[in-house]
Amino acid sequence: MDFGDRPRLRVLLDHFGLLEDDRESWRVAHPLPEGLLLVVCGTIGSCDDFDEIVEWGEDNLPFLRRFLPYHHGIPGSRWLRILLNRIDPGLFSQMFQSWAAELRPDAPGLVAIDGKTSRGSHDRGNGRAALHLVSAFATREKLVLAQEAVKEGGCEQTAIPLLLERLAGKRQLEGALVSIDAIACNAGTAQAIIDAGADYLLAVKANQPGLMGEIERFFDDPGTNADIATHVDVDKGHGRVEERCVGVSTRVDWLHGERRFPGEYRFPGLASIAKVAGVIWRKGRDGAEESRAVRYYVSSRTLSAQALGEAVRSHWAIENSLHWALDVTFNEDKARSRTGHGPANMATVRHFAFNILKAVNDKRSLKLRRNKAARNNDYMAQIVGAAR
Repeated sequence: MDFGDRPRLRVLLDHFGLLEDDRESWRVAHPLPEGLLLVVCGTIGSCDDFDEIVEWGEDNLPFLRRFLPYHHGIPGSRWLRILLNRIDPGLFSQMFQSWAAELRPDAPGLVAIDGKTSRGSHDRGNGRAALHLVSAFATREKLVLAQEAVKEGGCEQTAIPLLLERLAGKRQLEGALVSIDAIACNAGTAQAIIDAGADYLLAVKANQPGLMGEIERFFDDPGTNADIATHVDVDKGHGRVEERCVGVSTRVDWLHGERRFPGEYRFPGLASIAKVAGVIWRKGRDGAEESRAVRYYVSSRTLSAQALGEAVRSHWAIENSLHWALDVTFNEDKARSRTGHGPANMATVRHFAFNILKAVNDKRSLKLRRNKAARNNDYMAQIVGAAR
């Protein structure tokens, strides 16, 4: 099958070829690229575990042989499990990041960073916690840029700096607006984002009570109204109406004082602060049910109230587009890969599949694309060929 001057599939296989295989060559019946291509294509084709992937591979061996020889046929599920357990997840994740950067080098506009737990990966018998992965997601392109696993006993605060460092090393954040929830609302994270050539948009919550209290008092002070730009927008759908009032102020000089005290909040390059007040009305048994929420933000970019509101909404694309798809479409929370490096590497495989499926330009949902790819080799070839 011809994919053009440079086969699009070759982009994927070239990156698979970067992984070193420490096995003795004369004993290798199933080279790494063959195993990885099988796992990725099987995952695209609605397979959620190794047994299903092997079944799909056996039924579609002639398709796979269009791209790689598979001289010894399809490996068994036990071999695939061993393969995914032994690959260094750090190297595999770096390979994914390089592939994603080549896929869309111009991707960053707004990059959302957030964490997700693969609940089915816990191993109670061996006292192993579930895998928790922090991902960077280009919200406009719906593209996973990179991921970093939280170490056992650690938290997102330790993984986010490592993720930012790797993204900066590939220059994947230059010019982007990077949004992170309150767990990373600190000067160190803000500086790392600026050093990467990007701007930050950080949520401020109760874990920063002093900062949150001062920003809250600023927006509640009638004397500051002239310094606040506002924008209101309303969303309707799915049985609810949501109204958001966004207030933004670039008057931040009062946060730049020469204060020195434990736990001080001195954000480098701080340009604006914001308040987003939301009201949601939902249909209930006894009429409309109302819920309210107020969130505060700090940013190194001067944004209009409308632009900041759009950026805040875009941040949740990582929940609504990526995490939801992994849970509902890829059944990640039901995945039972628990030993070795398997959980982390299979999470990366699902990111490969997600990016490839999102690159397809048709009106089908991800679920329908997976189902059609499982039974239609031409459509599978189209999907794999769409990954530039």
